[in-house]
Amino acid sequence: MLFAAGAGGDPERYRPLLEYLAAHDCQVIAPHFERLVAREATTAELLTRPVGLVEALDRWASPGAAVVVVGHSIGGWAALCLAGATPWGRDGKPLDVPREPRVSRLVLYAPAAGWFAAPGALDAVTLPLLVYAGELDTITPVEQAIHLKSAPAEVDLRVVPKAGHFSFMHTPPPGTADDDAFDRGRFLTDLAQTTMEFATAP
Repeated sequence: MLFAAGAGGDPERYRPLLEYLAAHDCQVIAPHFERLVAREATTAELLTRPVGLVEALDRWASPGAAVVVVGHSIGGWAALCLAGATPWGRDGKPLDVPREPRVSRLVLYAPAAGWFAAPGALDAVTLPLLVYAGELDTITPVEQAIHLKSAPAEVDLRVVPKAGHFSFMHTPPPGTADDDAFDRGRFLTDLAQTTMEFATAP
């Protein structure tokens, strides 16, 4: 299980999820990254994410293991890159990103999928995807996740009522808050279990 954190880059903010996966016989690899301000990040800064994920795999993964990538926000963007998606930069040109043939499935939480809006950007994504989107997410709106259904892949898309962009984190950034009607604790418990079941499905 290769975990890709959001723009903050700190997997500690998702520790209960990672501990749950590790307790269910998943080898969890969760590299730490420098914080990004995604809207202002340079191409080189963005590419540190997928490049760093591949480097972590090369260093820590069990030989021959099938790899499931779990990614939140910009971590979901990086996961899609490894699975064959081609992001397009602000200059209107495709970015040269690393690919990872060991990846067998993706689990994406509020993925930053707007980078893949160009025709054909998702054509090479053929592996199964479990995608969550927050109904109230204003950072990576639901429409970005819906667009992933245009990939030639099995895409299980789940829109979470009353969830926002940071509802997928056990320790959200300071100053953020969930909708009063959203039970984040219960949701995160269900999210961990569903992620594990999808990741370990035959």
